[in-house]
Amino acid sequence: MAPLGDSAVIIQLGTDINEQTQLLASALTKQLENDPFPGFIECVPAFTSVTVFYHPFEVYQQMKNSTSFDSPYEKVKTLIKKSIQELTIEEEAEKRTVEIPVCYGGRFGPDLEEVARINGLTPKEVIDIHTAGEYLVYMIGFAPGFPYLGGMSEKIAAPRRSSPRTSIPAGSVGIAGMQTGVYPLSTPGGWQLIGNTPLDLFRPHEQPPSLLKAGDMVKFVSVTEEEYERLKEGES
Repeated sequence: MAPLGDSAVIIQLGTDINEQTQLLASALTKQLENDPFPGFIECVPAFTSVTVFYHPFEVYQQMKNSTSFDSPYEKVKTLIKKSIQELTIEEEAEKRTVEIPVCYGGRFGPDLEEVARINGLTPKEVIDIHTAGEYLVYMIGFAPGFPYLGGMSEKIAAPRRSSPRTSIPAGSVGIAGMQTGVYPLSTPGGWQLIGNTPLDLFRPHEQPPSLLKAGDMVKFVSVTEEEYERLKEGES
């Protein structure tokens, strides 16, 4: 556990990216959100850590009658340690599974053929493998609503593009190494693009604004261009 500036603390829960560490990060996040300490703002879970943001002055107000702590950080660290000691990890009987429709290849996935070539497959085989998997959302990051997904088959792994694109369309489904993900907003990026979803993964006017959260499972479903356009119209 270490300070991150003067209003946050980062809790390192492991060194390897795996489902057990993700489960621990989700459990700690849920516990702190359900039973927040005075001054708590929010938790941000990542692959192997959880960052807790807090209001230093509100924490200091709680320390006025105590001489046990030298700083708000020391107080917050003690409160978090207490939460960790009381933490009970119970794997959810059923994780939430979110189906994401994807139109693969063509103008929607300009790198599909390249991913197929790299792996000695046909484009259809890449699609079949990509849609056969179930993917765990390890964290949301890089851009609002962007899910980092684990569980992709090594059969369709592909390196990042040597020359990143300056603008990637929102909804683009990409592959980078052993990871797959979805760009919720139009941003620069270097992932290999194999398709596009009509779903809005980032919905700023809704609460919560991200369609996905850490701990969710994702299932990609192949759709035709006509189905894509109909679904896209329904999202507008």
